[in-house]
Amino acid sequence: MRINGQGHDGHAWPGGPFTHAHGDDSAFIRLDRVYKVHRVGDVGVAALGGVSFDVARGEFAAIVGPSGAGKSTILNLIGGVDTPTAGLVSVGGTDLSQLDTAGLSAYRRWTVGFLWQGTTKNLVPYLTVAQNVELPLLLTKLSKAQRREHVETALAVVGLSDRMHHFPRQLSGGQEQRVTIARAVVSDPTSLLCD
Repeated sequence: MRINGQGHDGHAWPGGPFTHAHGDDSAFIRLDRVYKVHRVGDVGVAALGGVSFDVARGEFAAIVGPSGAGKSTILNLIGGVDTPTAGLVSVGGTDLSQLDTAGLSAYRRWTVGFLWQGTTKNLVPYLTVAQNVELPLLLTKLSKAQRREHVETALAVVGLSDRMHHFPRQLSGGQEQRVTIARAVVSDPTSLLCD
C-alpha cells in the first residue's frame, strides 16, 4: 500500500521509506549497544545494558526473558515510542534518533503496528468494530473511501468482515483481540510489534 517510497500521508522518509536502503542482506531492525536508564528521583534504574541484535526483513523474532528484563522497553525503542540513553536503534537503515517529532509520528503511523498487553481494554466501547479499526487512519490524509478499503481489508485478514458493524460488547474475547490485531495492521505496517 506504499506509493512511490512515501507513506500514505505523503511524508518522504530520510534514508528511504523504511525499506532496505542498500538492497543487501543487512538487518532491517538493528540495535547496537543500546542502553536505557530510567530516572527514579536521583537514582538511575538500568532497563537495558548494552543490547545488540539484528532482525532481517521478513524474519519473525521473539524476545524472551523474565518480567522486568526489558522486553517492553526494547519494543518501545523499536516502535519509536521511547529513545535510548545510549546506542543505536535503526529501522530500514534509518537511525530513529535522527527523526524529528513529525518524522517519528509518520514512522509510527506507517512503519510499525503495535499490539500491547491487554489491548482489548483499548477498544472504544461506543464505536463499532470498523470505527475502532479506522482510528489510526483518522490521523492521515487518506480519503474516507481509502480508509474504508483499508478497514475492510484488515478485518478480512482477521476473519471479522461479518462483525464490522458490531460493538465490542457484542464480541467474544477472541474476537475483540482480533479487532486489535486488525487495528494494528490497518495501515499496512512494515513491522508488527507484539508485547
